[in-house]
Amino acid sequence: MMRSKFEHQLHDLNTNLILMGALCEDIISRSLVPLAENEFELVNNVTKIYQKVEQLERDIEEQCLKLLLRQQPVAKDLRRISSALKMVYDMKRIGAQSAEIAEIMSLRHIQSDQELQPLSAMGGLVVQMVTDSIDAFVHEDENLANQVIEKDDEVDQYFDTIKEELIRYFAETVADAEHVLDVLMVAKYLERIGDHTVNIAKWVIFSITGQLDGENT
Repeated sequence: MMRSKFEHQLHDLNTNLILMGALCEDIISRSLVPLAENEFELVNNVTKIYQKVEQLERDIEEQCLKLLLRQQPVAKDLRRISSALKMVYDMKRIGAQSAEIAEIMSLRHIQSDQELQPLSAMGGLVVQMVTDSIDAFVHEDENLANQVIEKDDEVDQYFDTIKEELIRYFAETVADAEHVLDVLMVAKYLERIGDHTVNIAKWVIFSITGQLDGENT
């Protein structure tokens, strides 16, 4: 009976983690939407999503603590719960950094469609990494978690490509400093989001194997 209740509570924990992951995917995508007419509406929507992310972090932390205090989890369950506690911190940081991207985009300093293409591709990649890392946790898929970690090299390649394009832009034109700085900042935030997603994947592997590969970012 106690184990059945515990399993039900673990299922609820998984449900909230999936929801928090979906919000992270949404907030990254929305933060990179090229602005049309109403910048405030975009930033306001992203802010509302981030508030939901923060609330879910608190809810999940409370769920985890209740599971630890009221139940007697075996070693594997203990790893799973402690990993969830670590994962929600990185998911919250993903939300916060996406909100920062939306603020930068709302300034409308980034004008070139050419610059937005690699940023959009980079954003799409980190969204997929978030999706895969949460799926790996729910399905206890170590292979999928490792794939997320490997994809971080692609994120770094995008960041390097964007930096090289900005250097050429400086060399070939009368540079718009605000444009350059904002593109660089957005790319840097996306790189950090990739790092946080790698952290999530590493905690997934720990929850499955008990081994934590390297130091978390």
